[in-house]
Amino acid sequence: MLPPFDAWATGTAAADIVVASGSDAEGLAARQKRRLTELLTAAARRSPLYGRLLAGRDPSSVVLQDLPIARKAELMGEFSEWIGDPAVRREDLRRFLADPRQIGLPFLDRYVVWESSGTSGEPAMFVQDAQAMAVYDALEALRRPVLRPWQRLVDPWGLTERIVFVGATSGHFASTVSIERLRRLNPAYRDALRSVSFLQPLERLVDELHSLQPTIIATYPSAAVLLAEQHRAGRLRIRLNEIWTGGENLTPPMRRFLQDSLGCPVANSYGASEFLALASECPQGRLHLNSDWAILESVDGHGASVPAGELGSTVLLTNLANHVQPLIRYDLGDRVAFDPAPCGCGSRLPVIDVHGRDDDTLLLGTKAVPILPLALTTVLEDEVGLFDFQLVQEGPRKLCLQTGLLGESTDELLQRARTALGHFLSAQGASGVSVHCRSGVSRRFGRSGKLTRVIRQSVRHGNSEPGVVR
Repeated sequence: MLPPFDAWATGTAAADIVVASGSDAEGLAARQKRRLTELLTAAARRSPLYGRLLAGRDPSSVVLQDLPIARKAELMGEFSEWIGDPAVRREDLRRFLADPRQIGLPFLDRYVVWESSGTSGEPAMFVQDAQAMAVYDALEALRRPVLRPWQRLVDPWGLTERIVFVGATSGHFASTVSIERLRRLNPAYRDALRSVSFLQPLERLVDELHSLQPTIIATYPSAAVLLAEQHRAGRLRIRLNEIWTGGENLTPPMRRFLQDSLGCPVANSYGASEFLALASECPQGRLHLNSDWAILESVDGHGASVPAGELGSTVLLTNLANHVQPLIRYDLGDRVAFDPAPCGCGSRLPVIDVHGRDDDTLLLGTKAVPILPLALTTVLEDEVGLFDFQLVQEGPRKLCLQTGLLGESTDELLQRARTALGHFLSAQGASGVSVHCRSGVSRRFGRSGKLTRVIRQSVRHGNSEPGVVR
């Protein structure tokens, strides 16, 4: 069974995106206003939750900032009232997402679904129809950075490339679902587009990349740095044309390290489970928000807008493409600053500076085995069901797993987590690492203002202090 795809909707969205890319600020604002009215109209008609909230109000005259902030936990608690299709039942969706064999397949024959990684708590579930996917597809195809213009002209869809995504591949996460959807829709992608798990031991990951010989790798900055270190050491022997990163902070030193080590350009992007293609880089390396299809509001701790140029406490997303599951002033948890000046590249799409995840890569065991933070969080979330946690490295063989939860059930959960971490670390070659657990602990927040979940304190291995380029 093929995943949802509407060729006409995709073509229409692509044509509009091409035109909008050359528009001035007024043209972009007009598109945004029209689509916001359409979203509010659909939400009032289809979602019982928003039907009550917008009752008696003209969608075309609603001021977005007058609407309440929506938060994940509250929306998930009212899922049946939130969703715009009563046939989408929460328990049915949970069962579907619990089965890895369903990754990339349609839900109820008409929806693409995935879950968030749970970085800021319990995962949410997201439902997209063919219309929303058409917008995401067109934005990914037309606004991703063009690192090799002549190659884009010859092969606009990248079919001559061998693209490998390195990430968590066993769950219904947005990146994994998107890749499997493309592979199912187009047989040409079955060999050209692959996924590789970063949960396997590093040696096996390197061996799998050797067998695939990708020309492009898409992954998280922390994973990219780890692969670049392997390449610099002569253990990873692949020739890359490009590397695509997203999902974490990519600092200028990290970008330089990747380019110098891998000998290829780096393209960074900003997206989320709530909206796949929020922003893409221009030739000057600036992130441009796709404001014709998404609204971001940078706000302070009280929900008030912050001036351009200032970093907010969080950012609120309004997804203009998804009418099935309205995301209106949804608290993403990232910190974003809008640049008040237009970009030198000529685009009038807003320039944003994003501060997202701020977790550390750990070096564990006598051999200082690098362990990616996203691999650790995937183990704790998927295998154990623990979402409120911080994992702190206190020594070369010592980890502290702490949570703000309390109670007998928490103690049982932490015991399962300790066992799962022990098995995972041993499989990675970091054996002999002790994990002690603490409950009822106040959480620590990183420089970005988001919860830092994996923390590497100053730890010495032998006579040298390890580190990764950050």
